[in-house]
Amino acid sequence: MSIGEALANARRRAGLSVAQVSEQTRIGETVITGIEGDDFSACGGDFGARGHIRAIAAAVGADPEPLIEQYDAARRRPRALAEEVTEPLPAVRVPQCPRPVAPAGMRQERRPAEPVTPAAGRRRQQPPVARAVALGVVLVAGLGCAGYLLATTGHAAPSAGTHPATPRRSGQAGHVASAAGGVQTAPAPAATAPAAAPPRTLTPASATAFGSSGGLGDNSGLAARAIDGNPDTAWHTDWYATARFGNLYPGTGLLVDMGRPVTITAAAITLGPAHGASFQLRVGAAPALASLRPVARAAGVGGVVRLRLARPAHGRYVLLWFTRLPPGPAGTFQAAVYGLQLQGRT
Repeated sequence: MSIGEALANARRRAGLSVAQVSEQTRIGETVITGIEGDDFSACGGDFGARGHIRAIAAAVGADPEPLIEQYDAARRRPRALAEEVTEPLPAVRVPQCPRPVAPAGMRQERRPAEPVTPAAGRRRQQPPVARAVALGVVLVAGLGCAGYLLATTGHAAPSAGTHPATPRRSGQAGHVASAAGGVQTAPAPAATAPAAAPPRTLTPASATAFGSSGGLGDNSGLAARAIDGNPDTAWHTDWYATARFGNLYPGTGLLVDMGRPVTITAAAITLGPAHGASFQLRVGAAPALASLRPVARAAGVGGVVRLRLARPAHGRYVLLWFTRLPPGPAGTFQAAVYGLQLQGRT
């Protein structure tokens, strides 16, 4: 049982109304109604939410400590992050520069080092001719290394027995003749896969209310208002005493028929201004709850909710399945859908 449901049940057992609890605790009725719907956005942060929970629990005769622990545990729960798969970059082999070798005529024999005595005071300097020879060796080695790198990074020379292909003119056969009289097959052009069409807004064919038993749901005659493109009209559920449909149904929803199988990549759902709605977006090939697989979900939301699917979903039917309703101004619970836009490919 959630925090809001526990407080609401305790208030009803105590025989108190929302207005009476508001008078005792000096907490606004709208805030109390939101807390009973597990919406703490109007409490001014976690500190205010804990204080409101304690005050309401004291007024309705409930133990606030388990509710505070449940609230803190929900705030500490980590959110699932989308995994990113990164492919390693291929290793690049860098050609090694060959070790420079001095010409035969310029090699010098290595003589054993002479001990340096304290009286010498400093190292024996090389003669000017030896330094000039060493500088020439280093310069020749550097030029050879640069030439080697330029040669290895350029185009490879054709191997023996092969000849470069000449450009084929229009109307010639699909081969190239070599200078030795042989025939070489010209390489076929690489096939290019067609680019996938970019996602676009999809137009539904029809919409109907969907009940938990598979039949018609709440206010099915108003279902078309959710897809008519008019932001002033909406489909809405019935009024319920609790956010979970008065413990009568596991959920209710809006079923959209696309008219043919499509690929869904994203969705934008415009709900009422009150937060607290939880729903699933399901896609499948048949209008049955078991055939409609959940592809995205949202919890405790209101207003415009934008969903981007982790992977494209393919099917003809799209179900907006509510599992929790937001609170209303009269202490009851109801969800409304002012617009449902789907993006993807046909």
